[in-house]
Amino acid sequence: MANNMTNVPAALDEDVKVRQYITRLAELRSTGVTRVTDLKQQITAAKKSKMLAEEAKAKLIEDCRKQIAVAQEDASRHKGEIDALTKEAVAYVNKASAEIEKRVEETENANIARFKAEYQQQIQKIKENTAQRISKITIADAKARKEEIDQIRYEEKSALFDAKSHYTANVDRAKAARNQAYVDHVQTNRTLRNGKTKFSEDMKLKWKDYINRFKFSTFMLNNGLYIAVLIFFIVCVVVAPLQGRGALLSLPNILTILEQCSTRMFYALGVAGLILLAGTDLSVGRMVALGSVTTGLLLHRGTNIVRVFGAEPWTFDAIPMGLRVVIALVLSIIFCVAFSSFAGVFTAKLKIHPFISTLSTQLIIYGLLFFGTSGTPVGSIDSSIKDLLGGRWTLGVLGGQVITFPKLIVPAAIACVVAWFIWNKTTFGKNMYAVGGNSEAAAVSGISVFKVTMGVFIMAGIFYGCGAFLEAFRANASAGTGQGYETDAIAACVVGGISFNGGIGKIGGAIIGVIIFTGLTYCLTFLGIDTNLQFVFKGAIIIAAVALDSVKYLKKK
Repeated sequence: MANNMTNVPAALDEDVKVRQYITRLAELRSTGVTRVTDLKQQITAAKKSKMLAEEAKAKLIEDCRKQIAVAQEDASRHKGEIDALTKEAVAYVNKASAEIEKRVEETENANIARFKAEYQQQIQKIKENTAQRISKITIADAKARKEEIDQIRYEEKSALFDAKSHYTANVDRAKAARNQAYVDHVQTNRTLRNGKTKFSEDMKLKWKDYINRFKFSTFMLNNGLYIAVLIFFIVCVVVAPLQGRGALLSLPNILTILEQCSTRMFYALGVAGLILLAGTDLSVGRMVALGSVTTGLLLHRGTNIVRVFGAEPWTFDAIPMGLRVVIALVLSIIFCVAFSSFAGVFTAKLKIHPFISTLSTQLIIYGLLFFGTSGTPVGSIDSSIKDLLGGRWTLGVLGGQVITFPKLIVPAAIACVVAWFIWNKTTFGKNMYAVGGNSEAAAVSGISVFKVTMGVFIMAGIFYGCGAFLEAFRANASAGTGQGYETDAIAACVVGGISFNGGIGKIGGAIIGVIIFTGLTYCLTFLGIDTNLQFVFKGAIIIAAVALDSVKYLKKK
C-alpha cells in the first residue's frame, strides 16, 4: 500500500485506503488478538452465569482456554505484519487528516467570519427598523406614546436576542465541525491501533475541545475568584519584603501553611459530602473538641487535671502508650461517628435539614463538654508521642536555615487520596452525586437515599474523628477547641467549587479550598493585618464564592 496522497477525500470515512487498512487489520486480528478478547469475555460470562451447571461451566472455560492458546499463537505469528501495517496506516491517516483538518478549518473559519458579518448587518437592520417605527409614531397622548415606544423597544430586544441566538448556534456548529475533523483523526488511529490510545493525541484532543468551547464570560465565572485570590497572594509576596517582614514565598512558610492545612483538611473532606447532598454541618467545631479532649485525656502523662463529670482525675499510665494511641483514635472516631449519625438519622429519615440537625448536635456536644470538663484544658499530651506523630522531620539546611517537614501532612495527604477514591471510583461516590443532584430521581432509579445520606454522615464522622485526634497534637485540648472550624471548613468547600445546590463539585475543590483559605489567613497574619480585619477578608471571599455559585446555577437553569 503505497503512500499516495493525491485526491484526498473530504473526510477520513470516505477514504478508500483507510477502509482498506481497517479491513485488512481486522482480518489479521480476527483469529488472533480479537479472538483472545472474545474468548476471555466468554470465560467471564461463564463464571457469572447461574444457568450453567458446574461441570458444563468448567468444560466451557477449559475449552475457551485451549482456544485462547491457539489464538495467542496466531497473534504471535501475525504480530510483525500487524505492527508494520498499523504503523503504515497511522502514518497515512496522520498525513491525510492534516490535509482534511486544514481544509475544514479554512472553510469553517470563513463560515464564522460570514456569520459574524451577517449578524452585524442584522443588528444594524433591526436598530434602523426600530428607529423608523419610533419616528413614525403620531400618537399625541404622552402615556400612550410611551407605551407604544416601550412595545417597540421590547420587540427590538426580542429580535436582537433571536439574532444573537441564531448567530451563536451557527458559530458553535462551525466550531464543532472544525473540532470533529480532529476527533475523526484520533478515533481512526485508535481503530487502527486496536483501541489503544496515545497520550499526545488525547492531550491535543482535550486542548482543541477546550479552545473550541472557550468563552471568556464562562471562564471568568468559573475561575474569577481563583484569579482574584492569586493576584492577592502575588501582592502579598511583593509587599512582605517591602515591609521588612522577609520572604513570604519561602519553603519554611509553605510547609507551615501545609501543616496548618493538615487537620483542617479532614474537616473539609467530611463536610464536603454533606454539601454535595445540598446540606451542611454546623457541628464540626464541637466534634473537633470532643475528639481532641478524648485524645488529650488518654495521652496525657500522669494524672489528668480534669474531673470528667465530677469523677476523680484519671491516669492511664498503666496502659502501654502504643495501645493508648490506638484507643484514643478509635474512641475519637466512635464518638464523632455516633453524634454525626445521630444528626444523620433525623436528616435521612425525617427529612430535617442538616442545618437544624447538626445545629442541635453542636449544642448537645457543647453542653456535655463544658459541663463534663468545666471548660478546663486537659493539658498537653505525652511529649514523646506528640513528637512521634505530630512533630517534624529534619530535612537539612537551606540558606543557613534548618528545614523541617511537618509529620501531620502525611495523614492529611492519605485522607485526601482516600476521599478522592471514594468520590470518584466507588458506586457510593456516584450515588452521592445522584442523590445530591436530585434525590427523587435517584430514589426512582433504585438508589437508597436513606443509606447514601447515612453513609455520608458516617463518612464525615470518621474524617472528623481522625482530624480531631490529630488536633490534640497541635495544642492543649479543651471544650473550646475547634471554635469556628465549621465555618472555615464550609467556606473552603464553597471556595473550592462544591455547590450548595447539590450534586456539583469535586473533592479536589475542597482540598484546594482548604489550602487557599489557610494560605489567606497565614498571609494576612504574616503581613501583620489585625485578626479582626481578617474576618472581613474571609467574609468577602465566602460571599463572592456563593454569589458566583448562584449565578452559575441560575445560568444552568
